Amino acid sequence: MMILVSYDVSTSSPGGEKRLRKVAKACRDLGQRVQFSVFEIEVEPAQWAALRQRLCDLIDQDVDSLRFYHLGARWEARVEHVGAKPSLDLKGPLIF
Repeated sequence: MMILVSYDVSTSSPGGEKRLRKVAKACRDLGQRVQFSVFEIEVEPAQWAALRQRLCDLIDQDVDSLRFYHLGARWEARVEHVGAKPSLDLKGPLIF
């Protein structure tokens, strides 16, 4: 399943910069950054449940927010990219 995760972490609140780094790292562990605070994450349902809980535990729900967009199985037909930063093929080999 493909999930689009976006977040807004208040860096002006105590511990905000640390929370921001931890949220980004949690998303980067399973997905790819497509914008500063937006990740495309392709995961199995069990992985998604664990990541969602991890993200919810990291933020301060009084000042931070998370948004999860479930793009479904046919997500390729629903995503259009224009401009810089082409997406990586998450299913293919990653060679750097």
